[in-house]
Amino acid sequence: MGELAKSFNLLCLPLYILISSTACLSHLTGDVAFLNAPDAPVSRHPLRILYSCSESSVAHVQLLVSFDTGSTVIVFHKYWTCEPGRTRTRVLTVRFPDWLVYRPDWMVRGSDWVLSCLLRGWIGSDESPEPDRFSLARVNVFLDVQTPLSRPVKQHLVCASWDAALLRRVRGDPRPQCAKENEVAFLLSTLYASTGENFGIIKTLEPFRSEMLEGLRIKSIYQPWCAFSLWVWLMKPCSSHLCGLLYHIDAENNYTTPALFLTNAGQIHVQLVGDSGQSSAFLSPFKVPVGQWCRLSLEILGRLAKISIACTDGQQQFIKSFEHVFGINPMLDDTHGYFVIGGGKFTRGIEGYYGPTTIYRTKGLPADPAEIELPHIIAKVNITGWLQSCQNFKSELFFNARHTLKRQSGSCLDTYTELLLNHSTEITTEQCTFIESPVNPYKRRVARLTKVLSQKHGSVMASTVGRVLYSYVLRKLSAADGLDVINKLMPFLLQSGCLGDYRALHLSSVLYSSGFGVKRQPYKAWLLSLLAAQGDWRLALLRLGHMHHVGDVDMMPDHELSYAYYINIARQTSTDHKTPTPEQTFVELIRLNDEATLKAQTSENGDLFHWLKLQARSGVAEAEQAMGRMLFWGQQGVSPDIHTAVKHYERGATRLNDPASMYDYGIVLLTGQGVARDVQKGVSYLKKAAEQGLVPAITALGWYYEHFEKDYEKAVNLWEEADAKGHAEAAMNLGAMFHQGFYPGHPADEFKAYQCYLRSAQRGHVNGGIALANVWIHGIPGQVARRPLDAVLWVKWASEQNGYLGTVLRKGLNAYLKGDWIMSLIYYLSAAESGFEAAQFNVAYLCELNTRLLNPALVTDCLLRYYNMSIQAQDHSPYALIRMGDMLYDGQASGRKRVSDAAKMYKQAALKKDPQGWYNLGLLVQEGESLPFDLLSELDLLHLYLTDKQKLITTLFHRCIETNSIDAYLPCTLALFNAHLQSFQMDKNTAIKLIATVSAGLGTLSYIFGLFKRRTTAMSQPSQSSSPSSSQAHVEEES
Repeated sequence: MGELAKSFNLLCLPLYILISSTACLSHLTGDVAFLNAPDAPVSRHPLRILYSCSESSVAHVQLLVSFDTGSTVIVFHKYWTCEPGRTRTRVLTVRFPDWLVYRPDWMVRGSDWVLSCLLRGWIGSDESPEPDRFSLARVNVFLDVQTPLSRPVKQHLVCASWDAALLRRVRGDPRPQCAKENEVAFLLSTLYASTGENFGIIKTLEPFRSEMLEGLRIKSIYQPWCAFSLWVWLMKPCSSHLCGLLYHIDAENNYTTPALFLTNAGQIHVQLVGDSGQSSAFLSPFKVPVGQWCRLSLEILGRLAKISIACTDGQQQFIKSFEHVFGINPMLDDTHGYFVIGGGKFTRGIEGYYGPTTIYRTKGLPADPAEIELPHIIAKVNITGWLQSCQNFKSELFFNARHTLKRQSGSCLDTYTELLLNHSTEITTEQCTFIESPVNPYKRRVARLTKVLSQKHGSVMASTVGRVLYSYVLRKLSAADGLDVINKLMPFLLQSGCLGDYRALHLSSVLYSSGFGVKRQPYKAWLLSLLAAQGDWRLALLRLGHMHHVGDVDMMPDHELSYAYYINIARQTSTDHKTPTPEQTFVELIRLNDEATLKAQTSENGDLFHWLKLQARSGVAEAEQAMGRMLFWGQQGVSPDIHTAVKHYERGATRLNDPASMYDYGIVLLTGQGVARDVQKGVSYLKKAAEQGLVPAITALGWYYEHFEKDYEKAVNLWEEADAKGHAEAAMNLGAMFHQGFYPGHPADEFKAYQCYLRSAQRGHVNGGIALANVWIHGIPGQVARRPLDAVLWVKWASEQNGYLGTVLRKGLNAYLKGDWIMSLIYYLSAAESGFEAAQFNVAYLCELNTRLLNPALVTDCLLRYYNMSIQAQDHSPYALIRMGDMLYDGQASGRKRVSDAAKMYKQAALKKDPQGWYNLGLLVQEGESLPFDLLSELDLLHLYLTDKQKLITTLFHRCIETNSIDAYLPCTLALFNAHLQSFQMDKNTAIKLIATVSAGLGTLSYIFGLFKRRTTAMSQPSQSSSPSSSQAHVEEES
């Protein structure tokens, strides 16, 4: 017993010394602060430091610079003795190296790219260049470091040596040149598909940075000398009195110089505004032809205006010009207001395409070449070639249909077929008919199909043949067991698109863009999207909006062009929500790795649906609500059935007196959806719901008083009450009242309307988001600055609530649940290429699940492309970040390991409280990789930078455990235990080994107890959620 006690005392002695020393050091306290830290590196900076200490210590100031290679350099370090006593101030001149401050030149040769720069100070116990863990007084300031060529030029006070001077003469003068000014401004450098509606591209110009140029511009406001050029392609003549080409709107929303419109007769209307505010206009004597690319040019040379046109269809050219002298002095301030290409607030655009549009701000047009040269982008996309080939295909196809129809007496012909019969060129009997031609088997098949349809129905529309072809392609895809069949089916898809099926054009586009089953052809994909978007196909509009939002096909992002596409489908989304149809489905964000959400999906024959139906019949109000909304909007896999949904609303309102059902039933009675319209009955139910405190019913009553009673004061009072309670639609309605000047006692106020729209959008209202985006794309002069990027984000969000997109997503999910991975991939691909994050995630996830059935190169490309797309979204999945990090670390992205980029991915996942992110960061450190201090700073682990590696590893695995994930608890705990074992093996002190082993044993027991406790909690959760009330609440939330 005595020996055992002695051994125990010996074991305790090192531990006692360690604890004592830690306790002593922990009394080391003080304070340090920088009073005038610089924002960025400068040559010399007199830094004022405020410091104090409780014991004799050492004060440190240090400058650290890290590079993207992962290395870190100390470029400045000063320290001095700190004696206990009052707080002191010290001025220290911090010298930054030239390569960190200045642009590279003949003297500063080593100006480097820097990842981050940290100025830090601390109170320590010794002169060590690193703070120890007992240095409690610290201050860290990150400095903003510019890129080398953005830094100032150093004015050297010494002469260059002969060799430096020689090199300078050989290499040229490295002094900075004047920045390029936008004397030639490109309002549109690409193509825009216009549907002929009130949507267009809004652009503004900024003043020149050069004082000389800006002075000349200001002088020329009242004597303009400039030119405008734009390319257009007309599909049809202008259907309105005037269609917008290019026009200028001032800050007061009035037309100003210049304004170019297309008349319904095909002439160009040119309008200018004079210095006295008067307008003057003229018409061009020539007309803009249909079906050709035309360059329209306008030169304003004082009072002289010259309008010209140059058109080509690929073979013939058409060039005309006309001059007009105005009787007024034109005035043009191109920085005042904004320019519009296409449709806008006051006019519709053309039905066709807009091409590159240019403003020559300080000079006239360049000399015209002898031949008309199409811009590169127009020639590359080649809309002309497609439309001509398509027209030839249709003429050839329906020539045979004409002979078939001639043999049928008394049949009625549609207009399109009648035109073909009357105007098609005759073919001699010696020539092969289209069906008999052996050249193209794909054409023979579609020709046989057209003949069969003609014989069956007497006449056939091109769009009918296109729909049948598209359905044929989908059936073949569904029956296939691989992607090889896509290449064989592409001709049928293209033929279907040519015959007017925009779904086929969009699907062809996404296949050519993604490279699934066919060779990737970005420009062809772009062409097909333009064709479908011009036909107003919603997913094609989404795809082009996404393309120009993020950039693609050698194009830079163009937020205003992206907005023009998104606002089109956003407005349609708003209209679609008011008129639900069976073709629409509620948009649900479901990722295929979310098992809980997948289990909540049902159908009309599903167990969950029948259980809810039984609960509703038993008088459970929440079940009636869930059934009604599932059937009305088509949620959770249930097909839309508005009439049955209304019956559930009625039962909940009349039998159960449920306020939510009263509201829903009142709304359908007011609007006449699924039931005969009965305004008074609907209002009575809304009043009952409002009396029970249901806020949406209060808003709906306000809508009734505005639309039916015209009692604006009562409507506004109800909306103010609902808005105060956080209702989104009430704020939207108040904004509309302020905007239109209908708010009682207030004139029209755009700024107050904007504030209401902002509240409505932030609460999740689609129309609120659209209205807010409209303010941000135009701005309110003197009150709200233009914010094109934010405007795009809001209309993108509103567009992604479209019911037709929801149907595509639902078909993809249903195919996945049925085990049809090819069709699931096809549907999700259609939405993914249109920018919908969950669909992008699901495409990558499907590729990951089917690695055995897909080409390995295609799988790698799919994962990199679509997981990378997914993480660009605002609300992305941590799983995508983890997979991207893994691929970067394994070298799949570029053929080499990119540890730094992989660590950033894991860091983002960790910040989203994903345990895998913390776990992978711990593994990186275990494998000998270093984490840069800016990454550690974001993870709140900067104090572990350059400390013991084992301390960092254990902290990372501790964070993994602290995420409270049941699935991650076991691997994170085992990793932590392994880290402790590695730490013990590195420590040669026997006593500490023994103590650590005991601690590890206690940690293991703690883990077993924690695991048992967590599993017990997890097992108890299903029993709690199986009660009717909780299950119904869950379904309501999912709905």
